[in-house]
Amino acid sequence: MAPPGSGPAGTGPQPPQPQGRVNPAIVVPFYNHERAIAATVAGLRPYRLHCWIVDDGSDPRCRPVLEQLERLEGAWLKVLYQAPNRGKGHAVMSGMRAAAAAGHSHCVQIDADGQHDAGQLQLLLDQAQRHPAAVITGVPRYDASVPKGRLYGRYLTHLWVWINTLSFEIRDSMCGFRVYPVEPALRVWDEQRVGRRMQFDTEILVRLFWQGTRVVSVPVSVTYPRDGVSHFDLWRDNLRIAGMHARLFFGMLRRLPQLLALRLHAQEQP
Repeated sequence: MAPPGSGPAGTGPQPPQPQGRVNPAIVVPFYNHERAIAATVAGLRPYRLHCWIVDDGSDPRCRPVLEQLERLEGAWLKVLYQAPNRGKGHAVMSGMRAAAAAGHSHCVQIDADGQHDAGQLQLLLDQAQRHPAAVITGVPRYDASVPKGRLYGRYLTHLWVWINTLSFEIRDSMCGFRVYPVEPALRVWDEQRVGRRMQFDTEILVRLFWQGTRVVSVPVSVTYPRDGVSHFDLWRDNLRIAGMHARLFFGMLRRLPQLLALRLHAQEQP
C-alpha cells in the first residue's frame, strides 16, 4: 500500500492534514542512533505527518546529524533535545506533549534504529481510523536478525501481562511501533507511576488497559537494528522489568473487581 499523500516526484512533503477524527503526528525517541536515523526519517517522509525526534541526551556526535536532518527536511520535522538521558519513556512522552500542544489527537511511536518498517505505518493508521479511542500496537513478525535470547525472553513478559490484565487482548506489549490516543496516554503518564526506561512500552500499555483503553494489535515486520546499537543492559534492564511486573501484579490485585467487570463486559459484546 502506498503511503498517503505521495505526490509527484520532487514536490516534497506537504502540510499534514487531519484524517477524520484522527489527526496523527509521529514521535521518534532517539539515543545514539546517528547512523540509522536518516533512513528512518526517509521512510516516514511520504506520510506528510508532523514528526518530533526527541534526542534523549545523546553523545555530542549526534547533534550535527540531527541538526542537518532538521534543516534539510523542513517544517514537518522538528528535533527536541533533553539532557541528561532520562529514558525512552520520558522521550516518547515529551514528544507526545509537544504534539498535543500542536493540536494532534494521536501519536505514532516508532524507534529510531530502523527495526520497524515505516512502510507498514499505514496499517496502524488505518486501524486508528477504525478505532480512534484504542491504542494500535504492532505484533512483531521477526526475521532471522532477532537475538534468540531477546525473542524467548519476551514470552515471560507476555505471560505476566496476561496475568496482570486478566486478558489476552495485549498480544505483545514490548513492540515500540504503535499509535496512541494522546489524551488518555498523557493522563496515565501524569497521574501514575510509569517506568521511564526499557519497561515503558509494557507498563504504559497495561496501565492504559486498566483505564479502559482498548488495545488493537496489527502484525508488523521487525528487523533488529541496522546500526548494531542496542541499549538493553542484560542485568540492569531485566531487574527493572522484574520490578515493573511486581508493581503491576500488586496493582492488578487492587483493581481485581474492576478488571473482572471489564472481562465480563467484553464477553457480553457481540
